[in-house]
Amino acid sequence: MGQRGTGKLAPSPELLKVSVFATPLGYWALLGRDKILYALTVGQPDARTAQSAFADPFDGLAIEQTVSDWYPELRQRLERYAAGDRVKFEDVKLHLPARTPFQQQIIDVTRKLKYGETITYGELAARAERPRAARAVGTVMSSNRFPIIIPCHRVVGAGGGLGGYSAPQGLSLKTQLLELEQR
Repeated sequence: MGQRGTGKLAPSPELLKVSVFATPLGYWALLGRDKILYALTVGQPDARTAQSAFADPFDGLAIEQTVSDWYPELRQRLERYAAGDRVKFEDVKLHLPARTPFQQQIIDVTRKLKYGETITYGELAARAERPRAARAVGTVMSSNRFPIIIPCHRVVGAGGGLGGYSAPQGLSLKTQLLELEQR
């Protein structure tokens, strides 16, 4: 529905909004609405790439094409985190896609990892009461839409290996995040 007299359409509450911002760790972008996060991308090379990281439609919802600062409180917290401040994100509301009880358990355990804490895929599987499911943990981590919020960078391989990281900068960014949290 249009707003009378302006010639412009009123924003639809069904549109997801994008916020793009620069950090010392590349460009990051938030996607969501009503203080519910649908996705986060980190470590992008530029603002345009960060904005285009989300496919339209996303979870069946269209994305507003104009970048806005729709959730400034979260953006500011993420900026502080990327600058090296200890910031917690357990309270951030997430719109999670359908998942199995095991996937939800892995997400819940990962969200509880403390700043600077690392855990192996196998240890995470054991905490979720599935000690032989380390590979399945890796699968859950690789499909994480919420890096930093669900801190998958804190999950590492057995024997000191990093495992994987699906952000654009890959293991380089994972290393930077772990080093940032060790300072």
